[in-house]
Amino acid sequence: MSQIEAMFDYDDGGERLNRLLPRIDERVARILEDALAGREVTREEGLVLSEVSGDELAALAVTADLMRQAKVGDRVTYVVCRNINFTNVCYVGCKFCAFHTGPNKAGSWDHSLEEVADRAEDAWNRGATEICMQGGLPRGMTPYYYRDLLQAIRSRVPGIHIHAYSPMEITYGVELTGLPLDGYLKMLRDAGLDSVPGTAAEILDDEVRMVLSKNKVSTEQWVRVIRTAHEVGIFTTSTMMYGHRENGSHWVNHMLLLRDIQKETGGFTEFVPLGFVHENTALYQQGLARPGPTEEEDIRVHALARVLLNDTIPNVQVSWVKMGRRMSQLCLRSGANDFGGTLMEESISRLAGSTEGQMIWPHEFRSLIRRINRVPAERSTGYQVLRTWGDEPDLPAGEFAPSDSPSAQPAAGL
Repeated sequence: MSQIEAMFDYDDGGERLNRLLPRIDERVARILEDALAGREVTREEGLVLSEVSGDELAALAVTADLMRQAKVGDRVTYVVCRNINFTNVCYVGCKFCAFHTGPNKAGSWDHSLEEVADRAEDAWNRGATEICMQGGLPRGMTPYYYRDLLQAIRSRVPGIHIHAYSPMEITYGVELTGLPLDGYLKMLRDAGLDSVPGTAAEILDDEVRMVLSKNKVSTEQWVRVIRTAHEVGIFTTSTMMYGHRENGSHWVNHMLLLRDIQKETGGFTEFVPLGFVHENTALYQQGLARPGPTEEEDIRVHALARVLLNDTIPNVQVSWVKMGRRMSQLCLRSGANDFGGTLMEESISRLAGSTEGQMIWPHEFRSLIRRINRVPAERSTGYQVLRTWGDEPDLPAGEFAPSDSPSAQPAAGL
């Protein structure tokens, strides 16, 4: 058993915390006790928690888990979804990305509207309730291409949820069409866009962002897109990439900015910490970043997210494709409550160096959840629980039960 795993060698979180609190710094203990009592954690207190280690980190993780249990219960949710990356041709040149390539280069792709619609229909027939669709930003893209993609999918698969287009893509679409931001988002909404992934956030600090990608949207632009999406009735997720060149103060500032936005709009469904996958990226190869987060950082970030966001963004998701199954389970015991999606066709993390594969079977999600004594539940993109799984036997790999996704047409397994 590793030192990190030993932190979770207990049955009762309350008793474990009572044993830990007398052994740790009094200020940290007070912050954790106040958080458990429901008092909002301040920026200064968040900065203290962002640096804890040893018994203090264990106490933070237990506190976050107790707060999770009180807020959302013992269900761990997941969504059956397919990733569609319609092109990997991109001019932006983010140093943390190994996904992008140039036009006409070996390994580049640019799927047609028909091919994207085929993938969406295939996912629906296999039990998916969501399409998560993003891509590179190619030069010369037709101005209304993002709208056309939505219409192609919606005409073929009317019932599937389309979760698509980061704030960077939306900004690009606005530039190409010349439409005002709110008008552009309303057009996408009316064409079939259901929700927007809060990616392209990385760290919402422009000094760090200039090193990660000088051509990407600024913090101000990212916030403007997100706020406007919420205003026109499109909900979004929120994310943060960690483990590169940022520090704990960046984590806290980022999370508190999201907290403030959520208090104003209520439009975030979840917060997703995304660990930096470094192996194949220019950012790491040029010596501009550390080699991804440590296991302690994984625990610290997820627990900190629960403590800072508990009353505003109650759903904290783990990214199994970034951290792997084992660390995802440990983070689910450190305040997180959602396992993410099946993905079915994940490319971005894989090309950056992740070895976790391109999908997880729903039965594997349920098995991993049960092993940490939690209750598996399939959800919609908007966190409506579609089915809670009790002690039913799980299916072997390659099969979905028709009832796995009640809104989908039953079909042979994925």
